[in-house]
Amino acid sequence: MIGLMMPFFFFAMYERDGQPAEKILKNRLRYKLWPKDRPYRTDNLYKSMSKKEVTKIAKKQAAGSSGKASAKKISGRPKRPEPMQSRGKTKSARSKPSKKGGFFAGLKADAPQTVQQSIPYREMYRDGICRLTDTLYTKTVQFFDINYQLAQADDKAQIFEGYCDFLNYFDASIHVQLTFINQRANMQDFTRSIDIPPRGDEYDGIRREYGDMLKNQLQKGNNGLTKRKYITFGIEADDLRTAKMRLERIETDVLANFKTLGVQARSLNGLERLELLHSQLHPDGQEKFHFQWSDLPKTGLSTKDFISPSGLSFSKDGKTFRVGDHSGAVSF
Repeated sequence: MIGLMMPFFFFAMYERDGQPAEKILKNRLRYKLWPKDRPYRTDNLYKSMSKKEVTKIAKKQAAGSSGKASAKKISGRPKRPEPMQSRGKTKSARSKPSKKGGFFAGLKADAPQTVQQSIPYREMYRDGICRLTDTLYTKTVQFFDINYQLAQADDKAQIFEGYCDFLNYFDASIHVQLTFINQRANMQDFTRSIDIPPRGDEYDGIRREYGDMLKNQLQKGNNGLTKRKYITFGIEADDLRTAKMRLERIETDVLANFKTLGVQARSLNGLERLELLHSQLHPDGQEKFHFQWSDLPKTGLSTKDFISPSGLSFSKDGKTFRVGDHSGAVSF
């Protein structure tokens, strides 16, 4: 009896890094079973819908239904099946185990198989709200630098106290994440932004000299390294409408606290958040972001298809990963 009960005691008592034993075992199995390379593979919404319709028609024809009923279903709107029949069919289909994978088939199916599945959000809305899970919604605010080192001692103390009050504003119900991005910009765009075109007057020599000075500073300095700072906050809500009301209140308070500190800040809309994700998933900074909201209904794709890289590759030891020509690692 003691030998039989020992595994159950182990799963009930063992805990590591805040995770129970069954979750650690599940993560280990998923790590061993899922593929290390995740390619870019689109999942067209319209294509999947058409496959489902074709499968339904084929099943009904195979069941021996009349040709008249089949023609009605193809030409007109399909009839909704009876609730008890559809529920029973779904239940039996779910409870039927897979012959190919057995118990491990479910674990492997849950693991991300493509780059799109590896990006952890569900929907991005135009107003900047992002739905990460069924109940978690977030917004992002970009903020800029402040001259803290050049300030007087009293001003530094006031700024620090205001920053502490700003951090203490977020209670336990608000998820908060600070993001600091140091990334190389597109050198062609960066050089073009500091280039001063001649105008055909007596000041062209000064413009040329000033442009050469900026280019020399660019070569000696950070080589086009851009530094950006963001704060992302999220809440749990039952639906988008409830989340939108509370997120807008939090956004107003965050912008007001930044204004009190003397820091410039602004909220990001959905397109800007997608562009930010695109820049993170393309670290070389050379690929342009091409997306419009009107592209979604035309193509049947999701927003992830427009920001995903060509592939993600993970090392066998699980410590490093590669995105394009760049290698990365995460420390906790």
